Amino acid sequence: MSLVSPPALRARILGVGGHLPERCVTNEELATRVETSDAWIVERTGIRQRYIAAPHETATFLGARAAEAALRDAGVGAEAVDAVILATSTPDEAFPATAVRVQAALGIRRGFAFDVAAACSGFVYALAAADAFIRQGMARHVLVIGSEVYSRILDWSDRTTCVLFGDGAGAFLLGAGPAEGPGLLSVHLHADGALGDLLYVDGAVGQRERSGFLRMKGQEVFRHAVVKLAAVVDEALAANGLDKADVDWLVPHQANRRIIDGMGKRLGLAPERVVVTVDRHANTSAASIPLAMAEAVGDGRIQRGDLVLMEALGGGMTWGAALARY
Repeated sequence: MSLVSPPALRARILGVGGHLPERCVTNEELATRVETSDAWIVERTGIRQRYIAAPHETATFLGARAAEAALRDAGVGAEAVDAVILATSTPDEAFPATAVRVQAALGIRRGFAFDVAAACSGFVYALAAADAFIRQGMARHVLVIGSEVYSRILDWSDRTTCVLFGDGAGAFLLGAGPAEGPGLLSVHLHADGALGDLLYVDGAVGQRERSGFLRMKGQEVFRHAVVKLAAVVDEALAANGLDKADVDWLVPHQANRRIIDGMGKRLGLAPERVVVTVDRHANTSAASIPLAMAEAVGDGRIQRGDLVLMEALGGGMTWGAALARY
């Protein structure tokens, strides 16, 4: 048997989709439960509301709905999907992977599926994995999903964290295309485990005696985000011989409006060229980039041929950036 190298390929974004829970919770409603106010939350984060999942709206449920939307956008049937890669910090079970549950929900009976755990950077990490599989010829169509139900891991008595997060899911359908065409130009990943205690969940399946709640040192996370996101964005542009002026759209992780605005200014982008959903979705972790992308594609802002920069930083500490010619 001989091994034949696949032709030069690149992962193209064929379709995008998102799905949010039915229930919207405003800052005013939160203020009836914890010691906070709409003004306090908006001033510090830019968040005005978030969506909170009902019991039946699991990571599998939300992820499958977002994946279906991406397939519809691409005009591709689920039977064509070779792989499902799902980024989440809030899986429905320790195992099997939520990706496998989504695979079953979509009726996919072939290929492979697995989860990626990189907190808020998870979607960028999942994009890198999908791109590698496509470039190696191991898959032609890959669903990349971010699906989160952070409301399950929040301490609702802690106003410093519970006001920041929301639930939701977003998805890309990636397909193999010629390397010289549009698609993912490059993905750049980083991690520093020494900073893991800045943002983490206090316990899980392996540590049942602990709370299981999200814990965060907000000021430290903010400081690292500003420095590390700027560096990885420069890295992505340099790797492709591009300048800041070449970027048409910034689709960032939606953690904090101040960080988002700061990155937009650093790139010299007009505010209308930065996709912002944090005001309405809050921080949906691994789901935030695909949710924002789906919104901007759906309303016609992002057009085919546009150069899109995606970046995120999350617990671990993990961070990364991806450049794509949509």
